Amino acid sequence: MTDSPVARTTLMDQKLAAVTSVSHVEVRRISIAPATTGGAHTHNGPVFGTIESGSVTFQIGTGTEIVLRAGDVFYEPAGVVVSKFDTAAEPVVFLGYFLLNDGAVPEIEFTS
Repeated sequence: MTDSPVARTTLMDQKLAAVTSVSHVEVRRISIAPATTGGAHTHNGPVFGTIESGSVTFQIGTGTEIVLRAGDVFYEPAGVVVSKFDTAAEPVVFLGYFLLNDGAVPEIEFTS
C-alpha cells in the first residue's frame, strides 16, 4: 500500500429533506462584529457553513448550545429557527453555503 500525500476527512454528512430541490449554491464570506447577538432567525433554504476565524455560540431551536471555532462546520435547516449565532469578545468570519432553487436568493427572516 502506498502512502498518499492527500488526506481526506469527512467533517459533516448531513441528510437533507427528501423534497429539497437545489439548482445552485451561493457561497458568501460573512463577518460579524464582536459581542453581537445574532437573534433568532430562519433561512429560505438549507445553509452550511465553516468558521474561518473567531467563535460563535450556536443553537438550533431549543437544542444544545455549542461553541463553534475556526475550522468547525455547521448546518442550518431551511425554515427551522436558529436560536443563537452569537459572537463573543472577538469578531467571527465564516463561509456560508446557501443551497437555492431556481431564481432564489438567500433570505434571512428574524423571528424575535
